[in-house]
Amino acid sequence: MNRSDLIAKEVVDAAFKIHSALGPGLLESAYEACLAHELTKRGYQVERQKPQPIIYDGLQIEVGYRLDILVDGEVILELKAVEQLLPIHHAQLMTYLKLSGKTLGLLINFNVPMIKLGIKRIALNHPDL
Repeated sequence: MNRSDLIAKEVVDAAFKIHSALGPGLLESAYEACLAHELTKRGYQVERQKPQPIIYDGLQIEVGYRLDILVDGEVILELKAVEQLLPIHHAQLMTYLKLSGKTLGLLINFNVPMIKLGIKRIALNHPDL
């Protein structure tokens, strides 16, 4: 198992722990804070609301994109607390993966009765495509 997959496994475990303790119904920002805390406790470097610029024509352009959480500089977490995940949520994470050059992201919706129903793993083989 590679490093990104190990991180993803820990993230899923942490999300289960948080969802078991708090359940659905909180704001996304509350889950973000709790997940960042839980992952930090487990020894991971966690960056919250990390700016993600666009590189265009050799310029780095800030347009307001922010990664909810970046774990150990490798895995992007896009968190939601919505009735259901929509195609736009998947597209958002795909965009972040492509712009950042990362290959693995997790889309986690905490507003579900069972957290396993709210976790989607998205991997890119070629982030530059």
